[in-house]
Amino acid sequence: MQIGILQTGHAPDALIAESGDYPSMFERLLAGRGLSFRTWAVVDGDMPGGIHDAEGWLITGSRHGAYEDHPWIPPLEDFIRAAYAARVPMVGICFGHQIIAQALGGRVEKYRGGWSVGPTDYDFGGEKLRLNAWHQDQVVAIPEGASVLATNAFCENAALVYDDRALTVQAHPEFRSDFVDGLIARRGRGLVPDPLLDAAVSRLDAPIHDAAIADRIAEFFRQPRG
Repeated sequence: MQIGILQTGHAPDALIAESGDYPSMFERLLAGRGLSFRTWAVVDGDMPGGIHDAEGWLITGSRHGAYEDHPWIPPLEDFIRAAYAARVPMVGICFGHQIIAQALGGRVEKYRGGWSVGPTDYDFGGEKLRLNAWHQDQVVAIPEGASVLATNAFCENAALVYDDRALTVQAHPEFRSDFVDGLIARRGRGLVPDPLLDAAVSRLDAPIHDAAIADRIAEFFRQPRG
């Protein structure tokens, strides 16, 4: 099954040589699960020709806000709505989670409670999974047709599912802990309060359940559809 990766941001240049940019992180995360990939860098103005250019779509994270004024965001929202209407499956991660919700009538805001950074526990319907987080924005009102799949005390709408049309996750299963460590050093200091960053660094050795989310993503994409 071919998945189109809609790249909405870039990793810091200093970290790309070791960790790769966001599309390569997702290819690594989802390797060995019957998926192939092609990337469109929508953040640079490269949009697919249509919603059927791939069998499913994965929208990456970004340093940009879904509510910001960028020329590529309205076409991306139109694309999301068209794919949703045609039941072409979508997965959204962090910014992808937010932009899908916003495009479908939800609301995204810069969260007054601040940042979530580093290994973080989420309740997936009674199953506790730990994933790396890196966000201040949140989906604060979910669209009609969405159901909450995961939550925690800090992020009420931590993962959403829209029947068989979309699966979205606020956390970053594609981020390995060494990449988060690099983000803290290269992008976090001066942006995120130091006590939060220091606490995140102290948790970086904790096991991450990225494979469990990768399995869920692959199963979502590959499930039978009419």
